Amino acid sequence: MKIGFIGLGNVGGKLAGSLQRNGFALTVRDLDQAAAKPFLDAGATWADSPKSMAEAVDAVITCLPSPAASAEVMEAADGVLAGLGPNKIWMEMSTTDEAEVKRLGGLVAKTGASVLECPVSGGCHRAATGNIAIFAGGERATFETALPALTAMGRKILHTGPLGSASVLKVVTNYLASVHLVALGEALTVADRAGMDLATTYEAIRVSSGNSFVHETESQVILNGSYDINFTMDLVLKDMGLFETVAERGEVPLEVSPLVRDIFRDGATRYGERAWSSMIVKRLEDACTTELRAPGFPPQLVDAEPEVPGAEVVVAR
Repeated sequence: MKIGFIGLGNVGGKLAGSLQRNGFALTVRDLDQAAAKPFLDAGATWADSPKSMAEAVDAVITCLPSPAASAEVMEAADGVLAGLGPNKIWMEMSTTDEAEVKRLGGLVAKTGASVLECPVSGGCHRAATGNIAIFAGGERATFETALPALTAMGRKILHTGPLGSASVLKVVTNYLASVHLVALGEALTVADRAGMDLATTYEAIRVSSGNSFVHETESQVILNGSYDINFTMDLVLKDMGLFETVAERGEVPLEVSPLVRDIFRDGATRYGERAWSSMIVKRLEDACTTELRAPGFPPQLVDAEPEVPGAEVVVAR
């Protein structure tokens, strides 16, 4: 399978690296051509336009920062849609809106091509090792065709159902991660002010009912002082907006989400939209004139679930 990859950012670059590492013929494109250099040096081909890429490959993957960016790449005069046709696949790996991926999917279908939405979950550190989870929404036959590429990029692959389902589940899980992060900031600060050793606190949470994936990962980069989780405040706010859009369609009266969104808006104002999302805990660190640190934590994130060969494919019941 010849694969084109558009969007070589924090997540996309690592997913494309997994494809190249696993022997896929790769064509790449990014607004920052320097981001493509490592792939080109390793044998990838540069695409002069999304259209020329789509014409040359079997599947085009987009991994972009917003629904608007995806729409531009797809619908421009020299965009992906202009180069698609029968027996080709568009794979949308961006975190996007359910309605938008369905709209673009309809345009893809008119070209005779197939579509699969494939948002990922688990963080950049897992994307780098091919250990990330991937939600896949779309026709089962398209999913089966794309499965070799999916299993090269991720370890846990969940077929979520029809097109749009993966986008909904992705924003739901990202919403929960944001809530967990804010709650962890409060929990760690309370423990710190109560005189607890934060390394011991980390372990107590990890082995208890208070544990979460967010704690096992983001608490590490908080306690080591790097905050480096490769995910930024503006992306949290974008994803929370997508979650609230889904909630509005279902007429769900949200209570927690608006509060957490406002907390992150304040964090973005204080520390910058491109500040790491885990820096949201600095609001409490600053208010309490403390630093949430645990001596001995490594300077880089240590994955609690190391890379294991092989992928687990799950089909939604």
